[in-house]
Amino acid sequence: MMRPRRWLVGTLLVLSASTAEARQMAARGAAGAPAEPYRGAILVDAASGQVLFEENAHRQSPPASMTKMMLMLLVAERVRDGEMRWHDPIPTSAWASRMGGSQVYLKEGEVFSLEEMMQAIVIHSANDAAVAVAEAVAGSAEAFVDLMNERAKALGMNDTVYHSVHGLPPDKGEEPDLTSAYDLAVLARELVKFPEIMRWAGTKEVPFRQGAMTLTNTNRLVRETNWVDGLKTGYYREAGFSVTATGVKKGFRLIAVVLGAPEKRDCFGRAAALLNQGFAKYEQVVALNEGDTVTNNLLVRGGKPRFVRVVAGGTVTVLTKRGEKRNFSIAVEVPKDVHAPLQASAPVGEVVVRDGDAVVGRVPAVTADAVEKQVSLWERLFN
Repeated sequence: MMRPRRWLVGTLLVLSASTAEARQMAARGAAGAPAEPYRGAILVDAASGQVLFEENAHRQSPPASMTKMMLMLLVAERVRDGEMRWHDPIPTSAWASRMGGSQVYLKEGEVFSLEEMMQAIVIHSANDAAVAVAEAVAGSAEAFVDLMNERAKALGMNDTVYHSVHGLPPDKGEEPDLTSAYDLAVLARELVKFPEIMRWAGTKEVPFRQGAMTLTNTNRLVRETNWVDGLKTGYYREAGFSVTATGVKKGFRLIAVVLGAPEKRDCFGRAAALLNQGFAKYEQVVALNEGDTVTNNLLVRGGKPRFVRVVAGGTVTVLTKRGEKRNFSIAVEVPKDVHAPLQASAPVGEVVVRDGDAVVGRVPAVTADAVEKQVSLWERLFN
């Protein structure tokens, strides 16, 4: 079992405005070369996963507290599937109560609801709450780490390996959690599907312990803007400053990840710049509207009428650079034989939308009207 954490995570050095030379030296490595602005970064469209910008996106680096994003996903999925409920009581073990770093100072035996524990994790990045929740789900933090790695593999997060549920620096003999900017964007795309997680991730502050303390969001962009609504930050000295930030403007959502920046202000500044540039350079174009007719004459075997109109069962939108022309085409894929009877809005196949040769969306192909079964003369005479 890992040793309890008794230390504080990282130390910030405050420099006066007059120490310009010292500031420049701190920004350089041992060899005198300029420090990297970050270890990896990426900007993606949340809906489609389209990559709008990337730099060293698959380079592995410790995510620090952004490790908790996988815990957030596993818990949200279990609540969605009915395996857990937000009002479930979560007890605090002796081990959980000894976690260091960011915490809400849980005492052994203290019980909070799953919702309260998750607020402490998502908003305040509480390590003690993360361990308590992990133990409640899997029986131990170690068993929960196994679940985290299984889910990462299922999501195709090939740059990721977890060794903890909280992301604290490893003790001597332990391995650090590792991931990449790309993998964090994959994980974020899953998390934005859960309204509860996003509500907490976008909360600036909330009372805890019946108002005895306040949970303040660690994400500066959430605190200082009205359009960034998540998602998670991470920091310890060796890992650098990191953020997974997501925001909504002009009807679509973007996700920016900056991993391993040497300065906090650079981390948040670069994430904000990526998001702003994305919203400035791209727009959402509708390639197909729900209800659009895709064919007027689908043959229905034994149907009355024999042909039925088919419409798109969903909307396909594509993120495109402003002013860029796109060449959308639509194909309807249905089985060779479609038989009556059919109800209105019955799925009969798929509508595939392409931009040139690339598939940009798929939605169900559904009937616009009901189709009755044609009754034969024999059936009319003898039924």
